[in-house]
Amino acid sequence: MEHVSLFENVKFCVICRGALPLDYEDDLCPSCKENQLFSQVKDYIRSKDVTEYQVAEHFNIPRRLVKRWITEGRIEYKEEEKRLDSLHCANCGAPITFGHLCQKCYREQNNLEKAGFAILKEGSKDKMRFLEKEDSSQ
Repeated sequence: MEHVSLFENVKFCVICRGALPLDYEDDLCPSCKENQLFSQVKDYIRSKDVTEYQVAEHFNIPRRLVKRWITEGRIEYKEEEKRLDSLHCANCGAPITFGHLCQKCYREQNNLEKAGFAILKEGSKDKMRFLEKEDSSQ
């Protein structure tokens, strides 16, 4: 009986070691390729004052990929007037430079009281406290 390895028909990404088909042409998986590209884009943006169109053109990538990074909050416009397409808060419609929500709506959505601690008034002796939960079994 011939011994067949489980991994004979698979090669591995050189960065994350994820499995790739043998006929896959690159040494990096799609996720690692995108992370590597994002790193190059980030360095490019830091060194130049560019728009999303210029980034897409320079790297020969779809503009929607650059826009996705903007809406994910991974890239932000330095100056509001540089934006070619304005982004708007998904909740209130206010102009934003990255992500889906403006700072006000983000704060409201992630209200600190929901997190289990309270904001104390200035001058309070206590630095932090946990909110007592009501016991519903009583």
